[in-house]
Amino acid sequence: MANSDGGSSKTTTTAATTVNNSFLTSLINLDTKLSLQIHTLCTPIPRSILKALEISGDGRVWIPIPVAFLLYPLSKNSNYNLQSIFIGLLVGFITDLIFVGFFKYTIRRPRPVYNKGMKLTVSVDHWSFPSGHSSRVWFISFYLYLSSAAASIGSDGGKFVNLFVLIFCLWSAATSISRVLLGRHFVFDVIAGTALGIVNALLVFKFCNI
Repeated sequence: MANSDGGSSKTTTTAATTVNNSFLTSLINLDTKLSLQIHTLCTPIPRSILKALEISGDGRVWIPIPVAFLLYPLSKNSNYNLQSIFIGLLVGFITDLIFVGFFKYTIRRPRPVYNKGMKLTVSVDHWSFPSGHSSRVWFISFYLYLSSAAASIGSDGGKFVNLFVLIFCLWSAATSISRVLLGRHFVFDVIAGTALGIVNALLVFKFCNI
């Protein structure tokens, strides 16, 4: 009787694993097909525009900015809110590298086969999931949004800041979409990267405002 129960349990576990694997395979196939269709459909878009968006979201562009500001002597005399924003950005860029690197190395999803002309910075860049550009740009935009919402700004200044944040959000969306159009990532990579960037912004904002 015990053997019968054990065999039944193993059969149930195997069946559940098969269903899960089948569902995951279906999602990957859907993602692969959808991404290729979007990439193919949008080939008329000038590649130079997409490359410009790619460069604008590169960590090698963004990481030196808060470092330079915090090391610059005048930063000691600057507004406290501005200092805290740059500190948060630097912390967020570091945690972003850790999170993205961990997931890329753990999941190891290959990039699209039609990905061309990409220069890899580090070995984990061979992997596709999640999109590091998407996580980074959405971290920047959402962190700036949280910081501006928490700051006491006058009505006129508030309108300017809101416009500033809106421009960053539009840039983040365009940069994320460009990852699929360039063939760098699949759609689900970008969605996961976006979610990771927003979560990272929430965590960093909470940590920096304890």
